[in-house]
Amino acid sequence: MDSSLIKGSPIKGIIFFSIPLFLGNIFQQIYTMSDTLIVGRAVGVNALAAVGATGRLSFLIIGFAQGMTTGLSIITAQHFGNGNLKGVKASFANSIWICAGMSLILTVLSVSLARPLLQVMKTPQVLLNGAETFISILFAGVTVTMFFNLFSNMLRALGNSRTPLVFLIIAAVLNVVLDIVLIIGLHMGIAGAGIATVVAQLVSCIMCIWYIERHIPELNVTKADMKIDYKLVREELRIGLPMGFQASIIAIGSIILQVSLNELGPQSIAAYTAAGKVDQLATQPMASLGITMATFTAQNFGAKKYDRILVGIRQCLTVTIGYSIIVAAVIILNSHTLVNLFIGNSEPHVTQLAQMYFWVVSTGYFLLSILFVVRYALQGLGQSFAPTMAGVAELISRIFIGAVMVPMFGFVSACFANPLAWLASNAVLVVSFFRTIRNLRGANGLK
Repeated sequence: MDSSLIKGSPIKGIIFFSIPLFLGNIFQQIYTMSDTLIVGRAVGVNALAAVGATGRLSFLIIGFAQGMTTGLSIITAQHFGNGNLKGVKASFANSIWICAGMSLILTVLSVSLARPLLQVMKTPQVLLNGAETFISILFAGVTVTMFFNLFSNMLRALGNSRTPLVFLIIAAVLNVVLDIVLIIGLHMGIAGAGIATVVAQLVSCIMCIWYIERHIPELNVTKADMKIDYKLVREELRIGLPMGFQASIIAIGSIILQVSLNELGPQSIAAYTAAGKVDQLATQPMASLGITMATFTAQNFGAKKYDRILVGIRQCLTVTIGYSIIVAAVIILNSHTLVNLFIGNSEPHVTQLAQMYFWVVSTGYFLLSILFVVRYALQGLGQSFAPTMAGVAELISRIFIGAVMVPMFGFVSACFANPLAWLASNAVLVVSFFRTIRNLRGANGLK
């Protein structure tokens, strides 16, 4: 497998590793973006709002799956960094057992609680049935989501960020085709959007299994390999569960914010949804560089290249902060055009609200760029407490905005939720980061 993250120029290795990851994240966004765009244009604003009303609830469960599998892959990356291929295989085998058990739990809980949670979130009655239909289909496919993320993260842990990209491209194209066939051709509406997403991801999961069996001997496990190592399971859960809970903690804050948005009505929900899709797309390069830092620090920590870790973090921060400033300017200058990609020109009030979102949120992108690099660097070093506490800080911030500010000042307050959450999270992370760097330098005689 590829060992470029522990050799050569740190920033060059980080950028080249993150490019396929970035493209993969873009195509993963196409999953939801194509649903949103086609539903909004073909079915209407209420259908768009129904899909949008499920976003935070979806992230509560699916975000947990993504976060946990990323955490599981960190142990694998550390073994790969120090050349322990037996440890790589053992880590992967035990991760399969962990994901199987967690998938069962998440599927049962999420499907059975989908409607009650939407009601607790005060989803408008006119949107409730459509939102329940869409989210229930996604939750029924949680196992597919869990294992696709596990396989993709394990490949990346071994330095292969290109293959998951190829499978995501195929799945994203299939998702768009299925959206058109099911939503427009067969008139299945919101249900068609959900089915298209799950089927497309199932295809990508099957392709990952096929590729690993034929090309990645380090991850080929036999019946004997599948024996559970409880000590290793505890170690993987020590990192994986906090990373999963961190995503869920952030999602809970977003759900509270969604409740406040729901009370503002379908137009506010549609505006926040449309602008949020563009926001997610714009921040993907920062997210990709951040995720790369988890693998970079894990591999180099395993290889005991501590000075390389420090150089890589510094260089990555410089690149990602520079990008955040540039993309914020582009979005602000083109906000009207970006919003109308989703809703056309027929909803001027929705367009105005979405533009307000862009003006507020994009100016805080530099905070998000710092958050991604620092958080994932700490997680790659095996630390879980500070990132989890940073998630709690985000939760408190979003609760304050959603429960106090939005009822008082309306939609504009909701726009400040993300920047303030990023600021609160950084306040926790940066303190732990500097302490960790100081300890790393002192313990290894670095300047």
